[in-house]
Amino acid sequence: MTIVLPENEYSAALLEQIEAAAEGIPHTVTDRLDGLTGSILFAVALDECGCNDGYYRMLRRLRGEPALLQGCTAGLVVTGQGELYTKSIARTLALSANMAGCALIGRPLVEATGSLRNFHTQADIQGVDVHTACRRSLRELMERLGAFQGPQPVRRLTAIHASVRRTSNTLSLWELVRRHLTGVEIEEFCLLNGAVSDCAGCSYTTCMHFGDQGGCFYGGVMVDEVFPALRRSDTLVMLCANYNDALSANLTAFVNRLTSLFRQQRFYDKRLYGLVVSGYSGGDLLAQQLLSAMNMNKSFYLPPYFALLETANDAGSLLRSEGIEERARQFALRMLEG
Repeated sequence: MTIVLPENEYSAALLEQIEAAAEGIPHTVTDRLDGLTGSILFAVALDECGCNDGYYRMLRRLRGEPALLQGCTAGLVVTGQGELYTKSIARTLALSANMAGCALIGRPLVEATGSLRNFHTQADIQGVDVHTACRRSLRELMERLGAFQGPQPVRRLTAIHASVRRTSNTLSLWELVRRHLTGVEIEEFCLLNGAVSDCAGCSYTTCMHFGDQGGCFYGGVMVDEVFPALRRSDTLVMLCANYNDALSANLTAFVNRLTSLFRQQRFYDKRLYGLVVSGYSGGDLLAQQLLSAMNMNKSFYLPPYFALLETANDAGSLLRSEGIEERARQFALRMLEG
C-alpha cells in the first residue's frame, strides 16, 4: 500500500496517526503521483483555512492527466483543524482521482474534524474515546483497502431514473450506452412523481425493525420492486438530469430510502455508475453528490471513470452532440470490462 501524503505543517501529525493505525500493514509513503499502482491511501491534512497547498498541486495533475492513476484503487483520510471542509475536500479529490483512472472501494473515507466530534457516536457505541474510535476506523479502512480484490464482471444491472422519455436527454444518453451492454441483464425503474415517497426520518430502532424484515415502513415500489432488483444486481446505474445543480427530488428520495436496505447489507461488491446530463453546466457537482451519497455513505464500489457527464438543454439536442455515440460506446465498454 502506498500512502500519498501532500506535505504541510500538519502532515507529520497525520502520518503519526496513520503509522499507529497501520501496525503490521506493509506500506510506503510518498508525496508524488508518479508510478503508482495497486492500493493507495490519499492522506490530506488541512490547515485552519481548510486548505493544503500540496493537495491543490496534486489536484492539478489529476485533472490534467486522465490516465495517471489507471490500475490504482484508493481510500482517503482527511483531517482538519476546524469543523468544515474535510468532506468537500474529500469529494473533490475522490472525483478527480476517479477521472484519472482510479477506483475507490466502498466507504473509502475516514474524515477527522478538528474536535473529532464526528466520531462521538462511534466512540459511544464502542465504549472508547474519540481518538481510539478514529484510529480504529482508519485501521479498518486500511485493512479493507489492502484486501480488496475487485468485483466480478457486470452480469446483472439495475438502472434508476425519474425522467420522461419523450423529452429526456438523459434517457437518450442511456439508450446510446445500453445498446452496447450486450449479455447484461437489465432492470430499469422510473421513479416519477408519486412513484416513491421520501424518507421521513423514522427513529433508528424503527428503521432497523423494518430493515431486519427486508423492507421499509413506507413500502411501495421501493420495497416491492427496487430493493429486490438491487439485491439481484451487481451494478447500479443512476440516470441523472441536473436539477438546480443537484439530483432531482425523486432520485434524492431513492437515495434516502435506500437506507433501510443498507441496514440489512453493505454494497461493497456492487458497482455504481452515473449518467449525468446538465442543461448548462455543473455535471461535476452531481457526480460528487452521487459519489458522496452512494460510495462514501452507502458503500457502493466506484469503478474508474464511473460517470459520463454531458451537456444538452433542448429536447433531442444530446443526439446532435459531436462524438456522443463514440463516448457512449466507450463508456459501455468500460462498464463491461469492470
